[in-house]
Amino acid sequence: MTGEVNMFKLPILPFLQRYSRSEPSRPQAQALSRRSAEKSSRLRGATVTNGLCPYCAVGCSQLLYTKDGQLIDIEGDPRSPINEGTLCPKGSNALLLALNPHRVKNVLYRASYSADWETKSLDWALDRIARRVKEARDADFTARDEQGRTLNSVRNMGTLGGATLNIEDNYLIKKLFCGGLGVVSVENQART
Repeated sequence: MTGEVNMFKLPILPFLQRYSRSEPSRPQAQALSRRSAEKSSRLRGATVTNGLCPYCAVGCSQLLYTKDGQLIDIEGDPRSPINEGTLCPKGSNALLLALNPHRVKNVLYRASYSADWETKSLDWALDRIARRVKEARDADFTARDEQGRTLNSVRNMGTLGGATLNIEDNYLIKKLFCGGLGVVSVENQART
Protein backbone atom coordinates (compact mmCIF):
# COMPACT_ATOMS: atom_id res chain seq x y z
CA MET A 1 0.00 0.00 0.00
CA THR A 2 1.77 3.06 -1.23
CA GLY A 3 1.10 6.51 0.18
CA GLU A 4 0.20 5.25 3.69
CA VAL A 5 2.35 6.15 6.69
CA ASN A 6 2.95 3.53 9.33
CA MET A 7 2.49 5.38 12.63
CA PHE A 8 4.90 3.11 14.44
CA LYS A 9 7.76 3.43 11.95
CA LEU A 10 8.31 7.13 11.43
CA PRO A 11 11.61 8.22 9.90
CA ILE A 12 14.14 9.79 12.29
CA LEU A 13 14.49 13.49 11.61
CA PRO A 14 18.07 14.70 10.94
CA PHE A 15 18.32 16.85 14.07
CA LEU A 16 17.33 13.84 16.24
CA GLN A 17 19.86 11.46 14.68
CA ARG A 18 22.70 12.55 16.96
CA TYR A 19 20.56 11.86 20.03
CA SER A 20 19.35 8.50 18.81
CA ARG A 21 22.93 7.23 18.46
CA SER A 22 23.98 8.09 22.01
CA GLU A 23 23.75 5.47 24.68
CA PRO A 24 21.85 6.74 27.72
CA SER A 25 23.61 4.26 30.01
CA ARG A 26 27.02 5.75 29.09
CA PRO A 27 27.05 9.49 29.73
CA GLN A 28 29.37 11.52 27.58
CA ALA A 29 32.52 12.85 29.27
CA GLN A 30 32.34 16.56 29.85
CA ALA A 31 35.08 19.07 30.43
CA LEU A 32 35.10 20.45 33.95
CA SER A 33 37.05 23.29 35.42
CA ARG A 34 39.17 22.51 38.49
CA ARG A 35 36.73 24.53 40.59
CA SER A 36 33.75 22.53 39.29
CA ALA A 37 35.57 19.22 39.83
CA GLU A 38 36.33 20.15 43.47
CA LYS A 39 32.70 20.84 44.27
CA SER A 40 30.61 18.19 45.96
CA SER A 41 27.10 17.72 47.22
CA ARG A 42 26.25 19.63 50.39
CA LEU A 43 24.84 16.34 51.68
CA ARG A 44 28.24 14.60 51.53
CA GLY A 45 29.25 13.64 55.06
CA ALA A 46 25.81 14.32 56.51
CA THR A 47 24.14 11.96 58.94
CA VAL A 48 20.95 10.46 57.49
CA THR A 49 18.02 9.69 59.78
CA ASN A 50 14.71 8.11 58.75
CA GLY A 51 11.69 10.25 59.44
CA LEU A 52 7.98 10.47 58.82
CA CYS A 53 6.16 13.40 57.23
CA PRO A 54 4.22 15.29 59.93
CA TYR A 55 1.30 16.44 57.79
CA CYS A 56 -1.28 13.81 56.89
CA ALA A 57 -2.26 10.22 57.47
CA VAL A 58 -0.47 8.80 54.44
CA GLY A 59 2.77 8.35 56.39
CA CYS A 60 5.34 9.22 53.71
CA SER A 61 8.91 8.34 54.65
CA GLN A 62 11.51 11.07 54.70
CA LEU A 63 15.28 11.17 54.92
CA LEU A 64 16.54 13.85 57.30
CA TYR A 65 20.10 15.05 56.72
CA THR A 66 22.05 16.64 59.58
CA LYS A 67 25.54 18.05 59.95
CA ASP A 68 26.98 19.11 63.30
CA GLY A 69 23.58 18.62 64.91
CA GLN A 70 21.84 20.98 62.48
CA LEU A 71 19.13 19.90 60.04
CA ILE A 72 20.27 20.74 56.49
CA ASP A 73 17.84 18.90 54.20
CA ILE A 74 14.74 16.69 54.06
CA GLU A 75 13.97 14.46 51.07
CA GLY A 76 11.57 11.65 50.27
CA ASP A 77 12.86 8.14 50.98
CA PRO A 78 13.11 6.19 47.69
CA ARG A 79 13.02 2.87 49.62
CA SER A 80 9.52 3.59 50.94
CA PRO A 81 6.70 1.61 49.29
CA ILE A 82 4.31 4.40 50.27
CA ASN A 83 5.83 7.42 48.55
CA GLU A 84 8.77 5.90 46.61
CA GLY A 85 10.94 8.95 47.26
CA THR A 86 8.35 11.56 46.33
CA LEU A 87 6.77 14.14 48.60
CA CYS A 88 3.68 16.28 48.16
CA PRO A 89 4.05 20.09 48.30
CA LYS A 90 3.47 20.09 52.05
CA GLY A 91 5.97 17.30 52.69
CA SER A 92 8.50 19.00 50.43
CA ASN A 93 8.15 22.08 52.62
CA ALA A 94 8.93 20.20 55.87
CA LEU A 95 12.46 21.61 56.02
CA LEU A 96 11.07 25.14 56.09
CA LEU A 97 8.63 24.09 58.81
CA ALA A 98 11.57 23.03 60.98
CA LEU A 99 13.91 25.93 60.15
CA ASN A 100 11.43 28.80 59.85
CA PRO A 101 12.76 31.79 61.83
CA HIS A 102 9.14 32.72 62.65
CA ARG A 103 8.45 29.33 64.23
CA VAL A 104 6.84 29.69 67.64
CA LYS A 105 9.31 28.71 70.38
CA ASN A 106 7.23 29.76 73.36
CA VAL A 107 3.74 29.09 74.60
CA LEU A 108 0.99 31.50 75.54
CA TYR A 109 -0.51 30.81 78.95
CA ARG A 110 -3.61 32.32 80.48
CA ALA A 111 -4.01 31.65 84.18
CA SER A 112 -7.42 30.78 85.58
CA TYR A 113 -9.70 33.83 85.89
CA SER A 114 -7.14 36.02 84.12
CA ALA A 115 -7.86 38.15 81.07
CA ASP A 116 -4.19 38.40 80.05
CA TRP A 117 -1.95 35.97 78.20
CA GLU A 118 1.61 35.41 79.38
CA THR A 119 4.54 34.18 77.29
CA LYS A 120 6.20 31.12 78.85
CA SER A 121 9.04 28.85 77.74
CA LEU A 122 8.50 25.37 76.36
CA ASP A 123 10.40 23.93 79.35
CA TRP A 124 7.96 25.67 81.70
CA ALA A 125 5.02 24.24 79.72
CA LEU A 126 6.39 20.68 79.75
CA ASP A 127 7.08 20.84 83.49
CA ARG A 128 3.56 22.14 84.10
CA ILE A 129 2.01 19.40 81.96
CA ALA A 130 4.04 16.72 83.79
CA ARG A 131 2.99 18.13 87.16
CA ARG A 132 -0.70 18.27 86.13
CA VAL A 133 -0.59 14.68 84.81
CA LYS A 134 0.96 13.52 88.09
CA GLU A 135 -1.67 15.37 90.13
CA ALA A 136 -4.52 13.93 88.02
CA ARG A 137 -3.08 10.41 88.24
CA ASP A 138 -2.61 10.63 92.02
CA ALA A 139 -6.17 11.93 92.45
CA ASP A 140 -7.82 9.04 90.57
CA PHE A 141 -5.40 6.10 90.71
CA THR A 142 -7.17 2.87 91.68
CA ALA A 143 -4.86 0.04 92.73
CA ARG A 144 -7.55 -2.60 93.47
CA ASP A 145 -11.29 -3.03 93.05
CA GLU A 146 -13.82 -4.03 95.75
CA GLN A 147 -13.03 -7.75 95.29
CA GLY A 148 -9.29 -7.17 95.72
CA ARG A 149 -8.37 -7.63 92.06
CA THR A 150 -5.44 -5.59 90.77
CA LEU A 151 -6.53 -2.68 88.55
CA ASN A 152 -3.77 -0.06 88.59
CA SER A 153 -6.02 2.20 86.53
CA VAL A 154 -6.61 5.90 86.00
CA ARG A 155 -9.94 6.91 84.49
CA ASN A 156 -9.89 10.72 84.73
CA MET A 157 -7.65 11.30 81.69
CA GLY A 158 -6.91 9.77 78.32
CA THR A 159 -4.70 10.10 75.29
CA LEU A 160 -5.39 10.45 71.58
CA GLY A 161 -2.68 9.54 69.05
CA GLY A 162 -2.49 11.09 65.61
CA ALA A 163 -2.71 9.43 62.22
CA THR A 164 0.95 10.11 61.41
CA LEU A 165 2.18 7.97 64.31
CA ASN A 166 3.93 4.81 63.22
CA ILE A 167 3.73 1.44 64.95
CA GLU A 168 6.75 2.15 67.15
CA ASP A 169 5.26 5.46 68.35
CA ASN A 170 1.96 3.77 69.17
CA TYR A 171 3.77 1.00 71.03
CA LEU A 172 5.63 3.52 73.21
CA ILE A 173 2.45 5.53 73.86
CA LYS A 174 0.61 2.36 74.89
CA LYS A 175 3.47 1.31 77.18
CA LEU A 176 3.77 4.76 78.79
CA PHE A 177 0.10 5.53 79.31
CA CYS A 178 -1.27 2.06 80.05
CA GLY A 179 1.69 0.27 81.58
CA GLY A 180 3.41 3.23 83.19
CA LEU A 181 0.60 5.56 84.21
CA GLY A 182 -2.37 3.16 84.25
CA VAL A 183 -4.47 5.26 81.87
CA VAL A 184 -7.39 3.21 80.56
CA SER A 185 -8.57 5.47 77.72
CA VAL A 186 -5.93 5.23 74.98
CA GLU A 187 -7.20 5.99 71.50
CA ASN A 188 -5.54 6.42 68.12
CA GLN A 189 -7.00 8.42 65.23
CA ALA A 190 -5.83 6.15 62.41
CA ARG A 191 -7.13 6.05 58.85
CA THR A 192 -6.65 2.43 57.84
